[in-house]
Amino acid sequence: MDTLPVGHAQTKYNGAFYQTISKSSSDAAAEVVPEIVRLLAPRSVADIGCGTGAWLAAFKNHDVQEICGLDGPWVEADQLEIPRESFQKIDLSQPFVAPRRFDLAMSLEVAEHLPGEAADGFIRSLTSFSDCALFSAAIPHQGGTDHLNEQWPEYWERRFSDAGFVAFDCLRRRFWNREA
Repeated sequence: MDTLPVGHAQTKYNGAFYQTISKSSSDAAAEVVPEIVRLLAPRSVADIGCGTGAWLAAFKNHDVQEICGLDGPWVEADQLEIPRESFQKIDLSQPFVAPRRFDLAMSLEVAEHLPGEAADGFIRSLTSFSDCALFSAAIPHQGGTDHLNEQWPEYWERRFSDAGFVAFDCLRRRFWNREA
């Protein structure tokens, strides 16, 4: 089944969900963000599906000047790890337009939560934010809360290619076996 009942996301992605993943997300960001900053030196970052904004907070701690987080209406303002004015509520399953361009657009472990029919629109929307994207999504059999579209990297690579992007897998080997 590729769709969820109305209100389902609000009940699944609540404070308890974000509390469960908060430490691991912050720990992962603390390890990976310095390498991204070293490689790309972004001055602005947009995180599509940012949750509470742990990754954006890590970028801010590494002197990234502008951050923008987007996620669903289930993210409560008091859960945010970034300033409220840096957060926008949107429906990620529908195409959306970037408010402006950023040095880096990212979406980590989000796309698998969207119905399969939303994949192309989601990638087109993500790539409208920047000429450089950091992306990951759950692979088949990974499991997790409401994983509707677990796919191998090649599936996503094709969608990025259709949007005019070329894949560079330069971080996975460095961080794959880390605990965070």
